[in-house]
Amino acid sequence: MATLSAPPVLSTPESSIISDEELHTVYEIKRTIREIQDGKWRRIALQFPDEMLRDAPRVFETLDRGLRETRVSGSSSSTQGKLQDELQKVGLNEDHVDDHTPEHKLYILGDTSYGACCVDEIAAEHVDAQVVVHYGRSCLSSTARLPVIYVFTHHPLSIDAAVQAFKDAFPDRAQKVILMADVTYADHIPSLHEMLKAEDYQEVFATQILHSPASPLPNRTMPEAVANGDDLRKYHLFHLAEPPGSLLLTLSSRLASVRICPAHAPRVGAVASPLAVSTSLALRRRYALVTSLSTASVFGILINTLSVSNYLQIVEYVKAQIAAAGKKSYTFVVGKVNAAKLANFGEIGGWVVIGCWESSLIESKDFWKPVITPFELDLALQRDSERIWTGEWRSDFNDVLAHGSPANQIEGQEDGVPGDRRPHGPEEGQDDGLDSEAESEPPEFDLQTGRYVSQSRPMQRERQLPRRSGHGEKPSPSQVLTIRGSGELATIRGHVSPGAEFLRSQRTWRGLGSDLEIRYEDGQDVEVDGSTSTPGTSIAQGRSGIAKGYSVGDGDELH
Repeated sequence: MATLSAPPVLSTPESSIISDEELHTVYEIKRTIREIQDGKWRRIALQFPDEMLRDAPRVFETLDRGLRETRVSGSSSSTQGKLQDELQKVGLNEDHVDDHTPEHKLYILGDTSYGACCVDEIAAEHVDAQVVVHYGRSCLSSTARLPVIYVFTHHPLSIDAAVQAFKDAFPDRAQKVILMADVTYADHIPSLHEMLKAEDYQEVFATQILHSPASPLPNRTMPEAVANGDDLRKYHLFHLAEPPGSLLLTLSSRLASVRICPAHAPRVGAVASPLAVSTSLALRRRYALVTSLSTASVFGILINTLSVSNYLQIVEYVKAQIAAAGKKSYTFVVGKVNAAKLANFGEIGGWVVIGCWESSLIESKDFWKPVITPFELDLALQRDSERIWTGEWRSDFNDVLAHGSPANQIEGQEDGVPGDRRPHGPEEGQDDGLDSEAESEPPEFDLQTGRYVSQSRPMQRERQLPRRSGHGEKPSPSQVLTIRGSGELATIRGHVSPGAEFLRSQRTWRGLGSDLEIRYEDGQDVEVDGSTSTPGTSIAQGRSGIAKGYSVGDGDELH
């Protein structure tokens, strides 16, 4: 093993430290100070992504110093006169005012609750912030509570290299091309557009940043011809820097072609050939996930944001859609999503992510069960005979809400049950025949396993079940959980519970004491796994003592 000749360097390398002048340029210090002063905010939260945390203390000090200098230089005699008048009204003078009390308080938000592209309103409210300054790339999703100052940061770019890459991608100067860039390079689009016009490219449209993820070009302006009815598919796209996966799927399904110019090559002055992007494989993979969930009976609604506006409305929308399809849903809030967290819930057949339009697309083979978006859920809940895949893909859940809701998407809805999916129960006065196979829901074919699934819509059968208890009768606490015979689902408080059924039939370990037989308070035996419960196993004394030695039972021997 090699030995260290010197202690490791724990500080930031000098090559990674930017100068004060670059700090003002990259983090737009002057504009930030001006907007804070214009908004008259006093408690400001500074949110940094992980890769920018090394610059956070210097940005904090520079902003704090700039705000203090602006406050001092902006004071005038008229302001001082008004202050004296106000102090006299309350019986004070200027001596009672502490000149050293800071008028502005800045806070650094390091570890975000969810994705770095979203504004962390939860952490900001912990310090009672009035505004959030968000640094780095952003999804630009509308926030629910706090105003936001976006600082996308400035990155150098060789415009000459980008122009040459564009000319290589589009030699025909009559082609209709849209210029677009990642938000961290969007400030270079006007310069690039002017140089292309000088090269006789007259059909090139330069986009501008627009806070609208539901736009046909998410968060970007559209050509005037498209707004007047022209087809967006006639346009090609030239994109600076690699876009996130959700944006790439959206753009590829709406434009003639997409060419990506890597940002790192033009930055160093090298000419990089723009990459032609094809998302057909990614779309086929997403469609495979959708069809694999067509027979899932239980969905998990995974809330991955608490700040994006209308997230509560989309949660209720998803719940209503799942219930209308006769399936069960459970809601989870787990913070940052990873495979280990979701693997704890084996009863969930598929997950629906409620998050910003960028973070909702989760593509990883590490997850045990598929993770889809609200738009894909609408397709998964349709039957195989109704599902039509057009290749279109939407990422923003506000766009899904705008295209309809369970109330107006499904005709004939009554009492929360869609008319075209309403179970056909027996007429009044006839035998219900609930156990009859003829009235049971027909099985659905699972394309993934090649088998028929008979309980893919368990909640649809619950609507057929009449309430057998008397009027106003409630189950006793000892009978809240009812374990039924084979072929029937477990119920909780009279309602079918696929989660309880999974716990009863598939989980082998059910917690501490699960090896003991069950006997309810009323003394009645309960059938479990085909056998009647017997008196529980006697409790034995376990180990006792301290960590360095345990004694078992009454023996003196230590273990």
